[in-house]
Amino acid sequence: MTRPVLIENARIVDPASGTDHPGAVLIENGVITDIALNGPVGVPDGAEVINANGQVLAPGLIDMRVFVGEPGKEYRETLASAGKAAVAGGVTSFVMMPDTTPVVDDSAIVDFLIRRAEAQSLARVLPSAAITRGLQGKEITEFGLLKEAGAVCLTDGANSIQSNSLLRSAMSYAANYDMPFVHHVFDADLAGEGVMNSGLFATVLGLKGLSREVETVPLARDLQLALATGVRYHAAQISTENSLTLLKFAKSRNSKATAGVSINNLCLNENDIGRYRTYFKVSPPLRSEDDRRALIEGLRSGVIDTIHSDHDPQDSEVKRRPFAEASNGAIGLETLLAAALRFVHSDDLDLHTVLKAMTIRPAQILGLESGRIAKGAPADLILIDLDYPWQVQESALVSKSRNTAFEGARMTGKVMRTLVGGKTVFTHQD
Repeated sequence: MTRPVLIENARIVDPASGTDHPGAVLIENGVITDIALNGPVGVPDGAEVINANGQVLAPGLIDMRVFVGEPGKEYRETLASAGKAAVAGGVTSFVMMPDTTPVVDDSAIVDFLIRRAEAQSLARVLPSAAITRGLQGKEITEFGLLKEAGAVCLTDGANSIQSNSLLRSAMSYAANYDMPFVHHVFDADLAGEGVMNSGLFATVLGLKGLSREVETVPLARDLQLALATGVRYHAAQISTENSLTLLKFAKSRNSKATAGVSINNLCLNENDIGRYRTYFKVSPPLRSEDDRRALIEGLRSGVIDTIHSDHDPQDSEVKRRPFAEASNGAIGLETLLAAALRFVHSDDLDLHTVLKAMTIRPAQILGLESGRIAKGAPADLILIDLDYPWQVQESALVSKSRNTAFEGARMTGKVMRTLVGGKTVFTHQD
């Protein structure tokens, strides 16, 4: 039994129900037990009362793509440090990619991660499991055992399966277990030695480009195989306008097809690379401004379902190299929400659309009870000051790595408090 918590004087914003109304929420034993809109809530004896002072009370964010160094590369990120970074950014649950050492391709490793995360992480860690052994794209793992151990979805993380026949077999197998199949769409053969978006800017910098077909060719394949096999398919992250066209058509025929977008591709474009700034080297690469604007429209129209951080900690040794040699990846757990709120403040997107893509839609895709403010739902909640001004400073980041693509960026909007299971795990300190 835990002490009841009452959050009062809040602006309750819940995309799952369409709520945007002043009110209060009562939490008992880690779940929401009462919601009052413009009315009083009975307060149990000894309850902790939190005055929201008109701030937005929203479901905690669910990030569908987070890389963690543990096990194997704890110097980049541990479950503990990732959890601290997550709750500081309002992320109460995150899907951990299987790209670790060893790879998460065995039920014993899934079990270890769940137990380790429960002991170490302030946020809920949702382990994914590898589609293929060792992420090699050659042999399918034991999906049933991995699901039974607690894996929430299947993915080869930063790797993309190149074999059409193996991919079809894997999708059919995953459909039998009704597991989400999250795939990074990337054609290695078409990519060659490309390192950034193909176009004039790449030519000016003297760097080899990655064409849009590197993404659209495997995406078209995946969508056709997903329809044929009936799998719950999720395109991990898209970056081009042409991908939206493919997705729109596929979704008109297949209700099980969904797609996500990285906050990096949503906020930044190829010009941000400037003079070979390697912290902006990500996968998929930052595309043209036209592609970026198309992605925003894709969110507005519902073609894109989720926004994620693509949090990928890398140490300076592998990032501070010549651009072509530097590793892909940028951290993003702590800046995900604030960066997404840029579109609310610019009137490109409304608050419900932005929050929906980071709360209830990921929850629906993964089959979670969280992501909503409703009676009986887990009390994973955040209080947001939408107008709080701040600047991203590398020295203030909680993550063990510092490879942020938003260093020095001025933000408006910040998480003031994060609750996981009704327990306050983060409060902002000025």
